[in-house]
Amino acid sequence: MAALPQIKIPATYMRGGTSKGVFFRLQDLPERAQVPGLARDALLLRVIGSPDPYGKQIDGMGGATSSTSKAVILSASTRPDHDVDYLFGQVAIDAAFVDWSGNCGNLSAAVGAFAINAGLVDSQRIPREGLATVRIWQANIGKTIIAHVPISDGQVQETGDFELDGVTFPAAEVRLEFLDPAADEEGGGGAMFPTGNLVDDLEVPGVGVLKATLINAGIPTIFINAVDIGYSGTELQEAINGDVAALARLELIRAYGAVRMGLIDHVDDASKRQHTPKVAFVAPPRAYASSSGKAVTAGDVDLLVRAVSMGKLHHAMMGTAAVAIGTAAAIPGTLVNLAAGGGELEAVRFGHPSGTLRVGAQARQIDGEWAVTQASMSRSARILMEGWVRVPGDAF
Repeated sequence: MAALPQIKIPATYMRGGTSKGVFFRLQDLPERAQVPGLARDALLLRVIGSPDPYGKQIDGMGGATSSTSKAVILSASTRPDHDVDYLFGQVAIDAAFVDWSGNCGNLSAAVGAFAINAGLVDSQRIPREGLATVRIWQANIGKTIIAHVPISDGQVQETGDFELDGVTFPAAEVRLEFLDPAADEEGGGGAMFPTGNLVDDLEVPGVGVLKATLINAGIPTIFINAVDIGYSGTELQEAINGDVAALARLELIRAYGAVRMGLIDHVDDASKRQHTPKVAFVAPPRAYASSSGKAVTAGDVDLLVRAVSMGKLHHAMMGTAAVAIGTAAAIPGTLVNLAAGGGELEAVRFGHPSGTLRVGAQARQIDGEWAVTQASMSRSARILMEGWVRVPGDAF
């Protein structure tokens, strides 16, 4: 039987923060993949190399981790006061599934640069020197992100001396502002604290009753105390990712937390919503050696955080989870705030497996309800390759 030849699609492979993904302009996708649906999902799965029962994504652009199995689609925004619409797909590795339920905060750092290079930002908004302010509409969650992209001689500047733990080489700093990061109805998550409590008793069969902060900010996240599940908060990937029982226990916590947050109706539905919510465990400051061997002292950080993404302990920290950390830290009484010493905190530096990261948030009470107007952090981004990706013509 004759097979259809491969087709080629314009694409750019980019690093954003501690993640990598394949970026597309919406207009460059094949027509049937320019709208949401099975064709688009099938195309992205083939591009990334999923589903792969071997778990390696050898026949695609994915890197066999949650941080490197990602796709981004951008288009010029039709919304007032925005430059670009940003849609993020988290591609499963061993399943035929693309999760559109949340954002990638790390790849958000690359959106502004890609949009400028792709001609999606009005040239009059790009200075000859300085910072270009790119107004991003994050379509997955219905939120605004402001990216401050460095410009040199009228072009995006990617090189520099900004160092980001979890990324080997320095690059130019991209400052991100996540406006009104708490979820709303359009974002698909309800109130910032969906149960109405800063701390809940979360009952998980086989695990017990855990203290938990359930928050919708940046990305829906379940925070628990490390000590309550037998950890110190200094764990690296190998301590957890090779422990099948530990991963199953963390996934069970995630599933029951998702039900409690109103994100799914039954724990069995968690497998269909792998990207959100995240589950993270926190602890007070303590010295440890990062995955690179770099020493992190207790005095270097305000608290420790370890987070699970797509069923594995993340090698650093998801950008959206960092927003959740900063938001929760700014609100007195949450588990994150208490792990950082409590009180009113406008910014925290937390320790993660690859090192440390600083994130800030502005929180205030309105009629007894907590609101966060902005969360901010710095990342970097770089084009790794640009040209075309190729997929078999019958792949989608």
